[in-house]
Amino acid sequence: MSQHFYHQDHARILSDSLFENASHMFYEKLWKFQRKDTQFQAFVKKVIMSHLFKIIMISAISMNAFFMVLWTDYKTRYNLFRLFEVSELIFVSIYSSEFCMKLYVDPVNYWKDGYNLLDVVIIIIIFIPYSLRKIKGKHYPYLNIADGVQSLRILKLITYSRGIRTLITAMGQTAYTVASVLILFFILMYIFAILGFCLFGLPEGGDMNNWGNLALAFFTLFSLATVDGWTDLQEQLDARNLILSRSFTIIFILLASFVFLSMFVGVMIIHTEDSIKKFEQELMLERRMNLMEEKQVILKRQQEEVGKLMQTQKDLDHKSFTELVEKFKKTLRHTDPMVLDDFGTSLPFIDIYLSTLDNQDATIYKLQELYYEIVHVLSLMLEDLPQKKQSQSSEKVDEK
Repeated sequence: MSQHFYHQDHARILSDSLFENASHMFYEKLWKFQRKDTQFQAFVKKVIMSHLFKIIMISAISMNAFFMVLWTDYKTRYNLFRLFEVSELIFVSIYSSEFCMKLYVDPVNYWKDGYNLLDVVIIIIIFIPYSLRKIKGKHYPYLNIADGVQSLRILKLITYSRGIRTLITAMGQTAYTVASVLILFFILMYIFAILGFCLFGLPEGGDMNNWGNLALAFFTLFSLATVDGWTDLQEQLDARNLILSRSFTIIFILLASFVFLSMFVGVMIIHTEDSIKKFEQELMLERRMNLMEEKQVILKRQQEEVGKLMQTQKDLDHKSFTELVEKFKKTLRHTDPMVLDDFGTSLPFIDIYLSTLDNQDATIYKLQELYYEIVHVLSLMLEDLPQKKQSQSSEKVDEK
């Protein structure tokens, strides 16, 4: 028996080791794999990242949403039936092309982005009605649900809107805090639901329509929390002369509406402001990076132009490089950008340098005044020295 288990364990270990070796070799080959269509891949990536592509996608999604609004009217749907069919084919083709292009550019990292996964889910939802009509027929009872879910297509705008993504990120960051607030709110509603059922849900003289069981009590408390029709609910309780009904209603509205809901809104506002600040900082960094890239491009172009000028000097045998530069200056325009890479020629440095020179001049002027005062004091001291010597000599003669 023990030998049998030993052979099983040994076989299992061998299979695990073989699987690990095979997977390791597969990942090594996949990592070392290099695409041969890098130029076309770069071109497709450039197309996807361009502003024109984003404008086309946003326009297509917006037009699709507009056509879905028109599709909800039966008369319009009947009159424009062919238009809706053709437009549906165009929109599905655009979405499928977008998916194929993004997957072609980066087939591995594409599945790591949550917004790309959302696009995949939307594409699957798009093809559900077609599949149901082919498999189950046009009279399938749940086909209207599949048609109604097509409204999720407009969520593709999230991929092309950084502002919406920032708000979604803020909502995700507040998930833990919001869950804590909702749990406290549910505990409050549970306590007041039990209390309201015991006070107002009695069969004799109670309000059975609003407080007859725990489910009705929860629904009534939700109406009180949203302050929607609470006066009608209170009038029904007053009509039955129920004790403590007004105190119960006022205390619950104060706690639920003015405390918990305000806390919920405050938490959302705080996290949204933090996300907006981060979003603005990211925009500033992107602008700086773009400026640096433009600067590098201009510098590279200037270096290439200077190199061409040097080459033309060698080829044409100019007398001097200054003559070549003078000819180059004549070709410049006022609109041509010039980048000065030297730090000493920048405007902020010149401003700081001039202010530093002014401070140095003021310091030198004060030092000169101090030196004049020192010289004046020393001259006065020199004038007093002979008088002191004469007084000392006269005192010595008198003593003798």
